[in-house]
Amino acid sequence: MPLSSNTAIALPTLPIPVSSIPRPQVNCRIEIFSGQRIVTFSPYRRKRNCLTNSVSSDGNNSINVDIPFPSDYSELLDQAKMAAELAVKDGRKLMEIEFPTAGLDSVPGDGEGGIEMTGSMRLIREFCDLFVTPEKVTRTRIFFPEANEVKFARKSVFEGSSFKLDYLTKPSFFEDFGFTEKVKMADRVKPEDEMFLVAYPYFNVNEMLVVEELYKEAVFNTARKLIIFNGELDRIRSGYYPSFFYPKLAALSKTLFPVMETIYYIHNFKGRNGGTLFRCYPGSWKVLKKVSNKYICLHQQEVMPSLKEVALDILPSA
Repeated sequence: MPLSSNTAIALPTLPIPVSSIPRPQVNCRIEIFSGQRIVTFSPYRRKRNCLTNSVSSDGNNSINVDIPFPSDYSELLDQAKMAAELAVKDGRKLMEIEFPTAGLDSVPGDGEGGIEMTGSMRLIREFCDLFVTPEKVTRTRIFFPEANEVKFARKSVFEGSSFKLDYLTKPSFFEDFGFTEKVKMADRVKPEDEMFLVAYPYFNVNEMLVVEELYKEAVFNTARKLIIFNGELDRIRSGYYPSFFYPKLAALSKTLFPVMETIYYIHNFKGRNGGTLFRCYPGSWKVLKKVSNKYICLHQQEVMPSLKEVALDILPSA
């Protein structure tokens, strides 16, 4: 999606460069002791955010996770960073991070599209500064939907950054009719690349198909990792794109999604039976409801429920 002049005008409202903002860090250390995985955090982190290891009496190892709903985006990014680190240590290769950018209690569409994308770009930069170690910055490639957004990112949020910025699609002369030039992903990837992060690939239906190509050609059967950041994949999961008209896109639910781990996720439901579907890896999926400015857990399960199931079954019956 080409960024409009309106999006560029919103740039001065962005905070000072995130690299210059002192932020508390979540120092996570994983130790192996007698075959058990122990996850610990620095003592200055609030106890309610701890992820602890418990061993049952029969010797089976289980992980008890009690991650609260974040109070702000700073805490959210800390949680997402922790989830990504644990997922990578567990060998996950394809991961999804999804949360609203117009406010923690917002839903898709609450913010104007271009502004939401610019907000995602800023949050991606903050997440990368937290998650990617300095020695791996030049080995991390961030893909934006198309070439114009790469130019915008280099002049704004990612100015002065050593991260590699790239694009999934390239506008063509017939862009107004929905056509873009094919970008062969094998030509975009370099041998030294270790981590790929794909930024909000949802505006054009072809973008997620290119992400699938990137996974197959550059991640599968390699040591590389790929994170999809705010891709609004629920559109595909829920059948928003009819399979009759978008057979390749609909097929992703059977080909790409089963090998993907959703490591951090927030989806809000508005209305009288409103609530929130929340997950922070490696914890379970929780349906939360906000009562007196506090979130209470109404339901939890190990696999992701559909949005329809949460809206029509879980929330009304809670």
